[in-house]
Amino acid sequence: MEKELPKSWVETKIGELSQIIRGVSYSKSDSRQIKQDGDFLILRGGNIQDGYIVDKLNDEVYVSSSIVKDIQKIKKGDVVIVGSTGSSNLIGKAGIAKSDLHEITFGAFLMLIRCRDEVVKEYFDYFFISDFYRSTIRELAGGVNINNIRKEYIENLVFPLPPKPEQERIVAKLDVLFGELEKVKTRLANIPTLLKNFRQAVLTQAVTGKLTQEWRLPAGKAGVGKELGEWQETKLDDLILFAGNGLSKRRGTEGEEITVLRLADFKKSVRTYGEERSVVLNKKEQEKYVLDIDDLLIVRVNGSVDLAGKFILYSERDKQEAYCDHFIRVKVDPQKIGSLYLTYITNSGEGRQYLQNSLSTSAGQNTINQKSVRGLTVNLPSLEEQQEIVRRVEALFAQADAIEGRYATLKQKIEQLPQAILAKAFRGELVPQLPTDGDAKELLEEIKKLKVGGKK
Repeated sequence: MEKELPKSWVETKIGELSQIIRGVSYSKSDSRQIKQDGDFLILRGGNIQDGYIVDKLNDEVYVSSSIVKDIQKIKKGDVVIVGSTGSSNLIGKAGIAKSDLHEITFGAFLMLIRCRDEVVKEYFDYFFISDFYRSTIRELAGGVNINNIRKEYIENLVFPLPPKPEQERIVAKLDVLFGELEKVKTRLANIPTLLKNFRQAVLTQAVTGKLTQEWRLPAGKAGVGKELGEWQETKLDDLILFAGNGLSKRRGTEGEEITVLRLADFKKSVRTYGEERSVVLNKKEQEKYVLDIDDLLIVRVNGSVDLAGKFILYSERDKQEAYCDHFIRVKVDPQKIGSLYLTYITNSGEGRQYLQNSLSTSAGQNTINQKSVRGLTVNLPSLEEQQEIVRRVEALFAQADAIEGRYATLKQKIEQLPQAILAKAFRGELVPQLPTDGDAKELLEEIKKLKVGGKK
């Protein structure tokens, strides 16, 4: 360990405190996928997941109890680790047995570490989910084609041993802190859903006229929905100046090289950069397919129902870019409707539902055509109110984005906390040392004597 340990602690090796057991070796003829009476489930690498043992996989393997030794039966507090794998990310990954696992054992690519009764098992187990353990074992086990952990790698791992009473206090403190962290994580997990619902509620208020009701109507005057004042119900067809499908050409020989936007160039309807593809287009093709600011790109074909029929506002100002045949391009009459306002009302509520209901499915792809897009019903307020709606939606979304940013920062800190807490625990900084605890050197000597006696 990097920091000097407290005086009552001692630095020892895992091999002094535990027994390392190899997994069950079995042939194909010994195994089966359907359990018979008395059979043991064989744990493999996929069953070991970040401190937990998962006993359910899609391709479970069972063996007869006759080839499982008593020592290979998993007991409470045992640590099962991935001992051999082709993945450096999986090597050494540990799962802790929270109870005796009946009729469950482990395969030859796994190893089991069973600590002695003189050590608090929970304290020993926490060590194997620490970054210190994982980083050390990855460094030791690296291979060219496959990663292997030798028995001596585990035996020689440095282990910080406090007196047994302090081990018990550390475990109690860790249990409390980790329990509180899980509660915080559960509450934090609700925030994305709350923000999604908030944004959806804002859009619903916008398209029904409620968001700007007090702005539009005199004080005390009621009425939304059918009593929308100056709002008019119209078809999108009456607001479109041009609509056309995208470019299907994949290469060209004459003209200018132009970026052709694909679905891969957008993430959640927001433009991304770095993986654009270009096609040589002649002058006539450029006139037809090069995009203008405030053009709308509608996802024409996609495997996802959530994406097909989605409206994306094109706002690039510094480049000439075309669009591929996964999109329908729409230009609207700016004297009647704003492009950004239209994206809000088509990507939410009844507008979104209409577009999804208009999808057809072929070969696993959802598609929408221009006729369906043109048939969309739009509640149309004045341009001035459209601008006010956009302003209010963007202001409320900005607040949601700020909360989302703080959530992401907090989530990252929360995810780092367990390892920070474990680091303090194994440096002797988590709980106070008490003079009544004794000295870990005496505990270690006792363990060594018992170990020698056991061998004799």
